[in-house]
This record gives sequence, structure tokens and C-alpha cells, in this order.
Amino acid sequence: MTYPFYLVMGVSGSGKTSIGQTMAARLDALFIDADDLHSAENVAHMRAGHPLTDEMRWPWLTTCAETVATERTKHPVILACSALRRIYRDKLRATHPDLRLIYPVANRDLIADRMSKRQGHYMPVSLLDSQFATLEEPTSEEGAICVPINGTVEDIVKDILDRI
Repeated sequence: MTYPFYLVMGVSGSGKTSIGQTMAARLDALFIDADDLHSAENVAHMRAGHPLTDEMRWPWLTTCAETVATERTKHPVILACSALRRIYRDKLRATHPDLRLIYPVANRDLIADRMSKRQGHYMPVSLLDSQFATLEEPTSEEGAICVPINGTVEDIVKDILDRI
């Protein structure tokens, strides 16, 4: 048996982790933060203020897909992963064609404000513009559940779960 897989995607600071953790609690699912699956080299690169290249992302996305594949045999999985470009989401879809896409939508100013208040995260605010430059918002054919992040996490997750 394969359990459901929900991908919460978006730029850094958009609430992927908070939304994913809350969804996982509501759905009795496993939450995985793709940030935890980055190589030490990727983390050091970002911490130094440099955006990742596609060559750096492919092994990470492979690790994400493999980790989800292993865990989906035991329980539903919620993965918080930037997956900013369609080709990154397609790489995850290659292993998981039934993934459900959740996209928290927010503007740059709100995200920058959130990121500036965050502590202990390796992603600096200086990389936010590169994230928005890379972002390819999901198209209607991807079937994404797009949710504005101007409410509480509880309200956002309620909206998502009502639409699943």
C-alpha cells in the first residue's frame, strides 16, 4: 500500500514548515522538511549567501523523492520543499505521480519580514530575491491548492484540508 503524499512548496519563509507540520498532525502523517535533507555543501553554499545551482539541487531532489518513497509505505507523508521550478516538481512527480501540491502564496515584503525575524535558519534574507526569480508558480494543470498566507496557520491548514 502507498499512502498519500502532499508537497508543500514555495519560497523560503512562506510557511511551508509550519503548514506542513500542522497538516501532518491533523492527518496523522509524517512531516519531512526537505531542508534537513540538503548536503552539508548545499547548506554551506546557501549560508554563504549563494543560491543553489540546478546541479546542486538534483541530488537533493533525488534524496527527497527516495525518502518519501520509503516513508509512504508506512504512512501519509507531508514534504515541505521549495520545489520552486516546474522541473523540480516534475522530478518529484516522476517517482510520485499522485502527489498533491500545496502552494502557500505570499508577496515578497511579507516573506522578507518573516525571514528577518527568523533565528537559526541558514537561508539569509539576501537570497529571497533569487528565490522569487526562480519561482515558477504552479499552473492549473498541476492541480495545486493555492492558499494565501495572510491568516493563521490553523486557518490556512483548515482551508487546505477543506479542499483536499
